[in-house]
Amino acid sequence: MVHPDLMEILRCPVCVREEGKTGLLTLSRDYLLVCKDCQRKYPIVDEIPVMLIDEGDKWIQTAVEDLPVPPPAPK
Repeated sequence: MVHPDLMEILRCPVCVREEGKTGLLTLSRDYLLVCKDCQRKYPIVDEIPVMLIDEGDKWIQTAVEDLPVPPPAPK
């Protein structure tokens, strides 16, 4: 679980650069942060969000309900 204070400040690193996008993230399945704007999915590993763009890009075209459980470890 990600601390609520951290959730308030975390944003998608791609969307915060674009005008008109907030990059707000929602917690999904207790192990993913999903961007409301672009649908990039950032994994949470050992309670630490992995906010690397390459990690967010891996599952961008996959619906949350279709993601593997347990999630694959970031490389």
